[in-house]
This record gives sequence, structure tokens and C-alpha cells, in this order.
Amino acid sequence: MSLARAIRESVLPVVVLVLGLLAGSCAKPGGGFKMPPTPVEVATVEPQSIVDRFHAVGTIDARENVKIVAEISAVARQIPFAEGQTVGVGTLIARLEDSDLRAESARAGALRDQARTNQARVKTLFDQKAASEQELDDTQSALKVADANFEVARTRLAKTRIVSPLSGVVGRRLVSPGSYLTVGQQITEVAAIDEMKITFSSPERYLSQLRRGASVQIVTTAYPSDVFSGTISVVDPLIDPVTRTVQVVARIPNRGRKLRPGMSADVTATLGERPQALIVPDEAVFGEGDQNFVYVVKPDSTVTRQVVTLGTRDSSRAEILSGVHAGDRVVRAGYQKLFEGAHVMPVAAGAPGGPAPGGETGGAAAGAGAKGKR
Repeated sequence: MSLARAIRESVLPVVVLVLGLLAGSCAKPGGGFKMPPTPVEVATVEPQSIVDRFHAVGTIDARENVKIVAEISAVARQIPFAEGQTVGVGTLIARLEDSDLRAESARAGALRDQARTNQARVKTLFDQKAASEQELDDTQSALKVADANFEVARTRLAKTRIVSPLSGVVGRRLVSPGSYLTVGQQITEVAAIDEMKITFSSPERYLSQLRRGASVQIVTTAYPSDVFSGTISVVDPLIDPVTRTVQVVARIPNRGRKLRPGMSADVTATLGERPQALIVPDEAVFGEGDQNFVYVVKPDSTVTRQVVTLGTRDSSRAEILSGVHAGDRVVRAGYQKLFEGAHVMPVAAGAPGGPAPGGETGGAAAGAGAKGKR
């Protein structure tokens, strides 16, 4: 007998035995071979509070900022403020040479008094029928001109005292005492920095959600650990036709006066809040074409592929607008090998198999834990 023939005769009975066993297992009453359930992680669809936000970069400015300039040409006699000093409304910033204007004001006052006296005398004569109506009208007109000239002189004299128009912090001094100032020359500036305003741009798609009073939070590179909160005060009614953005202004209380005009800041603006949004873990959602799906676990532990409409979505969770209901269980992980009607076996996250203790799945527990994760 050849070696090959001996091998065939020894192996053949084993092959026949194995095939017989397989045929017997497939011939059980009630159906053929059944696939075991597929282990998957699941999560429960839960109503949670969700907040719509968008991020932008903005520029910080003082609530009010004015440049202090000279309104008349004159020599600066005093500049009494200290740079960086806090000043109030009416604090003296500069005093200009006023000797000539004082003389003009005194002269105008004397002419006004003379005109008033003449008008009174002519009025007395007119009442006694000793003066004409024309003379009375002339003295009344002369008195009005004298009053106006006096007010002009007094106003020019008042401009020699330059005061702060608001409460705030005065900036650096740009002129020195003894300098000759011309009309419009800047002396310094005063900024109100107890409250700041931040200007940033919003894409036009958010225009319908932007509203006055909405909250914003800002973080600066100078103070990265400090979060400053405020509210939107202005939404520009005009949209930039080039960038398709709208300018937004928010007011921020300047805690500790840390914020300074000109600083940049990262802005997080709140667009809206929905307290009962349906939330699932982000990894439970998968897309095909232009549609999004989840696998919903039915009471008999089979799954069905469900089309869903998404709302807000981030790296950890997704809002479902339609397609599922509160309390539904969805497959969080392991759906790659699933198909319509497949049997599944929920397992705890990270476990090699078997249900989670207490009947709660690891996916559902993780989904519930994501509720506080914003």
C-alpha cells in the first residue's frame, strides 16, 4: 500500500464524522443556525438642557472715551492733573491764560449795565409822554445786543478752564505748562473704564437668534484664567455686504479694572437655551449621504436603523430634533457590524461581554453622565 493511500484512508473517517456533527446541529427542529447576539454599548435618550453658543474674537474699548482739546488759542498756565489719575465730572484738566478775556468780559458787563440803565430811563420818559416809541425800541435793542455780547465774552472766558466731561481715568499728558495751544489741540484723554464694551462680528446666519440682553463671556490673553461676563447691548441693524457679518457690542463690568481699551478677547455669545432637548452621545450618530442615523434597540433586543434630524452637535453629544423619543435606547458603540433586525447584547463600556451590573448598560450610564458635561 502506498503512503498517500494510507493517509487518505486514515483522514477520511475523521472528515465524515465532523460533517455529520455539523449536519446534525443544523437539523435541529425550529430552524437553522442562529447568529449569537452582537455585543454593543447603548445609551438612553434623555431630555437635557442645551445652550446654543458661538465664538468670535472681539476688541475691547472703554465705555466712554473722550479727547480733551483746547477750544480757544491761548497759553497753558496750569495742567494740574496726574497721569493715570481717577477724575470726576468737572475736575480741572488745564487752565489757560485768561487776562485778556477777563478784561473783555468786564468791558462787556459794563456796556450791558449802561444799556440797561439807558433803557430804564427812556422807558420812564416814554411813560411820561416825553420820549417816542422809536427811542424806546432803540434802547431795548441796544440792551439785547449788550446782553448777547456779555454772554459771548463770559463763554470765551469759561473756555480757559478745561474740565473733565466724565468720570474716569485720565491718560498721559500731551502738552506742558507754558505751551501755546491752538484750537483743537489735544491735551489728554479721559476714559470711563469701570464698564467696558467689546465689539465683535457675528455671521449673518445667527442674526435671528441675536438679541439685546443675551449673555456673553470673554477671556483675554493677558488674564487667561479670568472669565468676564456681560450682556449684549447693541446688534447693528446693518449687515456688511462684503463679509456678510453683523457688528455686535456687549457691555462687560471691568472687575478689578483689569480690562484695558485696545485689548483683544475671545468671546462666547449665548444664542438660546432649550431645557428639554433630546440628547445622545455624539458617537451614536453616523451618516450616510446627506442623512444621519442611529440604531434604536427595541424591547426584544433587536435593532432598527432610524433616520434622525440633528440640532446642535459638539464633540461629546448631539441634539436630536426628530427620529427618537425620550427613553429610547440607542447603540453608542459597536454598530459597525449591525443590520436591520440584528440581535444585540448590551454590555458595559470597556467590559469583554455581559450586561452591566443592575441591568443598566455602560452606554446608558455614560450617556446620563454626559448630562452635566457642557
